Amino acid sequence: MRSMVKCLVWDLDDTLWDGVVVEGDDPVPFPPAVAALHALDRRGVLHAVASRGEPGPAEAHLAAHGLAELFIVVEVGWGAKSDAVRRIAEALDIGLDAVAFIDNDPLERAEVTAAHPAVRCYPASRAGELAELAEFTQPGVTAEAGRRRQLYRMERARKASELEHGGPSSDFLASLGLVMTVRQAREDDLARAHELTVRTNQLNTTGWTADLPELRRRCADPDQEVLVAELADRFGPYGVIGLALSEITEEASVLKLLLMSCRVMSRGVGSALLGHVVGRAMAAGRRPMAEFVPTDVNRIMLVTLRFSGFRVTGGTPERVVLSYDGDQPPAIPAHVDLVH
Repeated sequence: MRSMVKCLVWDLDDTLWDGVVVEGDDPVPFPPAVAALHALDRRGVLHAVASRGEPGPAEAHLAAHGLAELFIVVEVGWGAKSDAVRRIAEALDIGLDAVAFIDNDPLERAEVTAAHPAVRCYPASRAGELAELAEFTQPGVTAEAGRRRQLYRMERARKASELEHGGPSSDFLASLGLVMTVRQAREDDLARAHELTVRTNQLNTTGWTADLPELRRRCADPDQEVLVAELADRFGPYGVIGLALSEITEEASVLKLLLMSCRVMSRGVGSALLGHVVGRAMAAGRRPMAEFVPTDVNRIMLVTLRFSGFRVTGGTPERVVLSYDGDQPPAIPAHVDLVH
């Protein structure tokens, strides 16, 4: 199954409006495109710009029509749009397979497709129907989805602070005051848990997805354990950013899924959640085990498992089985205050 679209990148001239702003036109944005912008924003899809022209006039025109706040990254210039799309994905810490691009010019779409085959491209004529497409749709709108744009802006403020910090990254992480709260999933967490399984691809051990009834069933099953992780720092809350799902037997606790939101990739908190899961298993006298299903983008999760003390003990190349090899749970990173 293809990943959900996390960011829709817009061309502006002759796509969001009919005209060329840098040439002095003063076009009104197309109502169907504006409706799509707002509908997808409420759903948690981020918007960005990759357009030709000069940044000043383009940004001023967006602001004049009350649209500037909807765009999390704006790339306006004269270079290749594929380069702009790549920079946008890097700025948001998301994979290109979670990016979509809309442009009226078939040559521009072809250029982006040639450089980034994973990016889904749409003609401007389809702007009004994007909110109805499966890749932009998921059941329910979580609290995190409804304020995802604000969460990403908060993250950009963190990154700006890190650049100003100037010292080692470890010192900056220590200065954030990161607090991770790990707890059993509740009914009101299930929509967000489902959203994480659908949206998270890089920091994901097995790629397993589940609908709400399946998650509800697992939460009620004494032989299953579903944990969620929330994160906050001095800039504010990140929301629910992690999920750990284990199958429990008398002898072992098998981690069937561990994932973390891509928004926290640079925070070094995945090992904190993993350490907590291992600690819970060992405290109950069970052997910590984990499964890993390799994909094109999730190798970092295998590295996390190995560095945390897991070693490969079985399985197949398609589904690797690992067992924890230590006498004590792995240490929680010093820059994370774990609450449970």
